[in-house]
Amino acid sequence: MKHLLLAFALALCAIAPARAWSNHALASYRAFEVLPEVAQAPPVAAEPLESFLAAQAAPIARLLAAQDAWAQSHIAHYPPLPAALRFDPAAAHQGAPALRRAFLMALRVSPESRFALYVQPDPWGPEPAAAALPHDAVSALPLREKDGEAHRFVRLEAGEPVAPLAVLSSASDEPDYGMDVNLWQDSPSAWGPLYGFGPLPFGNPALDFATQAPFHMGFYHESPIIYAAAGFLRRTYPELRVHQFMGLSRLAFESGHAYWGWRFAGLAAHYVQDLTQPYHARLAPGFSTTRLIAIQLLAALGMPGRRNDMVVLLSNRHFVLERYESQMVQAGGQVRKTTALENALHDGRQDGADGTWDDATLRDIVSLQSFQLGEAVTQQLLACAPARYVSDPGFDFGVEGGTIDLMAEVARQGPQAQATLQASIATLMGHFGAHSRALVRAILAPSRQP
Repeated sequence: MKHLLLAFALALCAIAPARAWSNHALASYRAFEVLPEVAQAPPVAAEPLESFLAAQAAPIARLLAAQDAWAQSHIAHYPPLPAALRFDPAAAHQGAPALRRAFLMALRVSPESRFALYVQPDPWGPEPAAAALPHDAVSALPLREKDGEAHRFVRLEAGEPVAPLAVLSSASDEPDYGMDVNLWQDSPSAWGPLYGFGPLPFGNPALDFATQAPFHMGFYHESPIIYAAAGFLRRTYPELRVHQFMGLSRLAFESGHAYWGWRFAGLAAHYVQDLTQPYHARLAPGFSTTRLIAIQLLAALGMPGRRNDMVVLLSNRHFVLERYESQMVQAGGQVRKTTALENALHDGRQDGADGTWDDATLRDIVSLQSFQLGEAVTQQLLACAPARYVSDPGFDFGVEGGTIDLMAEVARQGPQAQATLQASIATLMGHFGAHSRALVRAILAPSRQP
């Protein structure tokens, strides 16, 4: 039985979508604009990464060493940072490129990460006067037109004043720009084999965007039977990234580098926001463990059809949920009219309900909440979205859905279907906003930043 479930879990994870919400920045603007600590904070001066690293090389080295020790104590299956990658403050004397690379490799992120000076403009704000930046200047991943994404990047100059809300919100989307790509032993990269994470636990190592999934998903609440068969599901590391970027944010604030305080806070928020998506916290919403075993038994007997169909269905539902949320937030920005989604992102009634942020919050509150909602969200998708997109394994939404106007398609299902699905997504966005604000408050509290 163990081998049956292992084969199933491998198949299920083979095409796991790497992203949760399409463009975090658009939702983050709405979530953070109601947080006085952010909205009322004075502008900060944009600062190149290398300037911050050079000024704080020794404290950064101490912080990264402490974070590695923390991860060894708190994260199961965490591989310690290889000694050769430890950040050496002397790198500050070796020039900006060497300093930057040493820092990124000590973090064990892609050394090709851009960390450009930029913002994504708030669609509800005034038209920016600054020059646009091309996609490749900001993202290390190629632009995929079929994804139906809507990203717009505007250049910042060093020293230019910028609103913390813009820095924080823009950075919340940045980990999807290649930061966690090809970090594995079997990755086709020069750095992956050096990082010590071992082989990719799930997904396809040949698909660059898929290799980030174990840093953006957290399967913490599956059945013990699933874990017994597929222990590799425990090798996920969003907790690591949240801890790393929270610590860097606090260090930046405390040392007078407020721009990087806000930017690192946005990076940390991304991983929290990812785990508010049920398909990033639950392996197979809508399928019980008993059903999974039955499907895999058929596959072992030479009838893999139902297993293959399930993999496509789960991928399609993930993409449909993501696409509908993306279209909802973009539609609100186009008309600058508050809808149920914006109201949910603004809703502060859940803020602070779970106490202060600590090492267990991501796992025991954020992820568990999404895990528990997985079944209900799936049932609402099945009831409200066109059946072809969520119930037909002959249709691959990831391949064919890039140009679909999903909001229009759901509207054709009737006002009840439209209202139900929008309410379901609004619930998830309420958690997105509440947990994002809780994280940022926790970062700001020690330094008492305005």
